[in-house]
Amino acid sequence: MKVAEISVLMSVYQKEKPKYFAAAIKSTLDQSLLPQELVLVLDGPITNELQTIIDANKDNGKVLIRVVPLKTNQGLGIALAKGVTACQNELIARMDTDDIMREDRLEKQYQAFLDNKNLTIVGSDIDEFTGDPSNVIGKRVVPETNKDIRQFSKKRNPFNHMTVMFKKSDVLAVGNYQALNGFEDYYLWVRLLKAGYQGMNIKESLVYARGGEDMYARRGGMNYFIYGLNARKVIYQNGLGSLNDYFVSISAHIVTSILPNRVRGFVYKKLLRQRGKLNED
Repeated sequence: MKVAEISVLMSVYQKEKPKYFAAAIKSTLDQSLLPQELVLVLDGPITNELQTIIDANKDNGKVLIRVVPLKTNQGLGIALAKGVTACQNELIARMDTDDIMREDRLEKQYQAFLDNKNLTIVGSDIDEFTGDPSNVIGKRVVPETNKDIRQFSKKRNPFNHMTVMFKKSDVLAVGNYQALNGFEDYYLWVRLLKAGYQGMNIKESLVYARGGEDMYARRGGMNYFIYGLNARKVIYQNGLGSLNDYFVSISAHIVTSILPNRVRGFVYKKLLRQRGKLNED
């Protein structure tokens, strides 16, 4: 059993689907290179079902599971910031509670850090699926090299959040995760890139991410429209993009936000995801 000094970080809140949460934990415990710990930030009170899953996995014999409870729901940015601080290792792997890691995900990313000491963040492509991971309905391809990541970040999110592994000390150096509804990760990446830290994406899908109608619905509506306009202004002010990049970015956000969900789903699946062109995560 191979173990590395890695912390896996998840944020859990009461609306998580227990079945999906259990699968996410299982994929962590089934890694070819095990992390030393799985840190679960409870973003407010959770359901009995979710707590039962945590309790059932605590004595797994492979990975230490540590729980960081928050008294009230704080939102993803604050929850992850507290989680980063709580993690005991320099390398932290983010994971969402409804996705599934490929069994060699952590091993491949850990090796990337061993091969290049200058890296701060390593991500990968994702396969989006419905039902079973074998039922792939799309792929989000992201740029590979630090140069291309920096360029891509001017208009779009250059990393798939649920795939990233990063250095804790560098993330803390730029202010950690911060509250920016729906765009907490993108905001962190642009601050890291602007500060000169380096990243790369492994050109494989190391995480299976749940797609479908629910995901498309989260990318639309008035709240998402308003949050997105504010977030993109903040990201423009803190990132590498020009004023022209900013206008291109908000134009794309406006169009995708106001489309009917069915049409938005078509755009994601047929026009954007296969070429890795969209960033709304």
